[in-house]
Amino acid sequence: MKKGMTWLAAMAFCVAIAAPAMAADPIKIGVAGAHSGDLASYGVPSLNAAKVVIAEVNAKGGVLGRQIELVAQDDQCKPELATNAATKLISEKVNVVMGHICSGATKATLPLYTEAKIVSMSPSATTPNLTESGTNPYFFRTIANDKAQAKLTSDFILNGLKAKKVAYLHDNGDYGKGFVDNNRETLEKAGVETVLYEAVTPDAVDFSAVVRKLRRAKPDILVFGGYQPTASKLLQQMRRDHVTTAMIGPDGLKDDAFIKMAGKDCEGVYASYPKDTSNLPAYKHALEGHVKMFGSDPGSFYYNGYAATQALINAIAVAGSTDAAKLVEALHNSPVETPLGKLTFSKTGDAAGMGLSIYQVKDGKFVELKHSLTLD
Repeated sequence: MKKGMTWLAAMAFCVAIAAPAMAADPIKIGVAGAHSGDLASYGVPSLNAAKVVIAEVNAKGGVLGRQIELVAQDDQCKPELATNAATKLISEKVNVVMGHICSGATKATLPLYTEAKIVSMSPSATTPNLTESGTNPYFFRTIANDKAQAKLTSDFILNGLKAKKVAYLHDNGDYGKGFVDNNRETLEKAGVETVLYEAVTPDAVDFSAVVRKLRRAKPDILVFGGYQPTASKLLQQMRRDHVTTAMIGPDGLKDDAFIKMAGKDCEGVYASYPKDTSNLPAYKHALEGHVKMFGSDPGSFYYNGYAATQALINAIAVAGSTDAAKLVEALHNSPVETPLGKLTFSKTGDAAGMGLSIYQVKDGKFVELKHSLTLD
């Protein structure tokens, strides 16, 4: 293939050389995540991304001369529902899985996919141990893990905000606690004082007790670990009780639903998130695809989901097969052009080549700041 061949051109090439097989059964891509419930604002954009990519590839003839069939399963980001969703996808004989969305749900399903030898790729599950444990050889992701996010946010807290006293609140989940603990470890080693470290209950209605503790602790910054519904409720009660401490959180906070729920109370909040790549042709193409199919701009993690779907399809094309071992080899050795940039995958399954930035809510919108890093 010529070096300058685009991703879509490569797909067309693979279709052409495999055209005689068009009568074969479809290749099934499972898409699992929060398609309903409180965290649907994370899962639906990824589902939409898969729909856009698959429709485009099918319109050009599919891959390996076969059409692609999308098989969706809703887990609401709940581990107990996620295992049911994974079991259903396995029973429907999906070839690969794009998902799951949340770290807890992903963790619960990986033993099932490993046993079934099915490659899965999450656009948004960030717990480091999902890849670093070495027990999930068929798992990949198109998102920075919590250690990478914490490396960026802790550096920003130290060198950007010059904070001396930090409070930490988390939802006790794999995602939220992991983000907080990684920040705390780095900041305490740098001499930053921990003035509060506590878990909160995500479904709680009243956060007044912990808000009082925050007022007494007088931190320079609050590091929050968890999802936007909890952050929204916490912020609203903090501001109502005149606690003005700034908040910084992981990528789950950079969501339009967060701004809608928290309103003016989220003004000034910081969050880590993939670097703005809207200048890339692949990003513009992905955006146009969503607008054409759904008539609106996409939500959070759409581009991560788009990249994950692309990477899986590209691996099938390169491998010439849906065999898991061959797909793993292709993912490790075949870079793919995506809306996030040109991605490769490490031996553990983490994405390399994408960037992370700090964003801040200004005048009701997330604005990218200059503080950033690139994943190795």
